[in-house]
Amino acid sequence: MISAPLFSQSGNREKYVQVTGIIVDEEYSPIGGVAVISQKLRRLVLSDPTSGIYSLTSIQGDTIMFRAVGYKRYHSVIPSDYEEKTCSIDIMLQTDTVAIEDVTILPWRTYDEFITDVTREREYDPLQENLEKNVESIYISIASASNMDVSSHAAYRTAMRQNYDNLRYKGQLPVNNLLNPFAWAKFVKGVKDGTLFQKETNNKPQPAKVIDSAEKERVARKNKRAQKRRGSN
Repeated sequence: MISAPLFSQSGNREKYVQVTGIIVDEEYSPIGGVAVISQKLRRLVLSDPTSGIYSLTSIQGDTIMFRAVGYKRYHSVIPSDYEEKTCSIDIMLQTDTVAIEDVTILPWRTYDEFITDVTREREYDPLQENLEKNVESIYISIASASNMDVSSHAAYRTAMRQNYDNLRYKGQLPVNNLLNPFAWAKFVKGVKDGTLFQKETNNKPQPAKVIDSAEKERVARKNKRAQKRRGSN
């Protein structure tokens, strides 16, 4: 009578099952950090971050739940009459995404407040105004002291000259006029003639030349002789 109850208790003892497997996504890439939970034993393990492999101790009739952020939940049930000591469960988790509408965040409560603030007239910064005036005065002083042409035509001519020099001496050493004999010859000639420090007068109007009567007769005779030569030829 004593052995009968002991026999019945040993026959009703639950059997442990070692559940193992791998967890992948829809592209067959391993998923790490998935929570694998035994509902009856209340145990939890995480899948390996690199391989996605997990291993959990369970029992017959237990429900194994799989949970991961960004994926749909999944569960698997071990049959109550399962007699093996190990169980392999490989699963594929599906992506769980929720589409939301675009939200535009503005520092204004309404669109009308945004228009009002943008179109509102603002006071000019006095520091910026003084800076612009100082730069303008320096520009005018330099132009007056050097007597240089500040027109758009002069700027275009300078820019084209710089581009020409860059293309001409591209890939070469910079030009040094101290070793240029032609530059020295031009310098010496300018010193002798007195034209070295003369200002350019290309853009200044020249006075009209007055032709007297004697000059007119000389030009007329020259033209007649030229006509005769062309007629004889």
